[in-house]
Amino acid sequence: MTKKYIAPSLLSANFLRLEDELKALEEAKADMLHLDIMDGHFVPNLTFGPFIVKQIRRATRLPLDVHLMIEDAEKWVDEYIYAGADFLCVHYEAVVHLDRVLRQIKQKGVKNCVSINPSTSPSQLEFVLELVDMVLVMSVNPGFGGQSFIEYSLKKVEWLNSFREKHGLDFLIEVDGGVNVDNIGRLSRAGADVFVAGSAIFNQNDYASVIKKFREQI
Repeated sequence: MTKKYIAPSLLSANFLRLEDELKALEEAKADMLHLDIMDGHFVPNLTFGPFIVKQIRRATRLPLDVHLMIEDAEKWVDEYIYAGADFLCVHYEAVVHLDRVLRQIKQKGVKNCVSINPSTSPSQLEFVLELVDMVLVMSVNPGFGGQSFIEYSLKKVEWLNSFREKHGLDFLIEVDGGVNVDNIGRLSRAGADVFVAGSAIFNQNDYASVIKKFREQI
């Protein structure tokens, strides 16, 4: 079976004790950390920048999945690579020259990723899927944590999985937004490989128990 990855979203973590949160996630056997970078323009929220990513990189051994929900992402790619991103994700809707940016990321030795908003069809990515290491399906409208899962996201995962199998590609399929113990099994069966979860993990006292339940479902 293809390996499945649990990626807690630090957007829901307690930033007053972030180093403790990182250690707890390592002990809970999370596979990677999802970092949402928001600029208050592309999405209606503001989070943090490369300086904080660099500090997180120093504090954990877990791979960093850095999700750029920002305008002019092309101008910031190198900054986040330098800060320590292992995966670097840009939005289809926010990048004019997507092919160029994906190649730019890859040439720097970092795995690239492209994300699509709920209203965007995955078929829009058809001609760049050979270039990507991962596709991120947003299953909520981006900007805030704690939202409810959008059910038609499953169809997008199924489309991507079918395309991947048909063309012999090996990109990962990631899902972010409203992922919880009730839907993670369906997402896995549809073909998803990486599961981003924020409030479903951080609203619990025992992170290891939640992650274990996720693994049982997938």
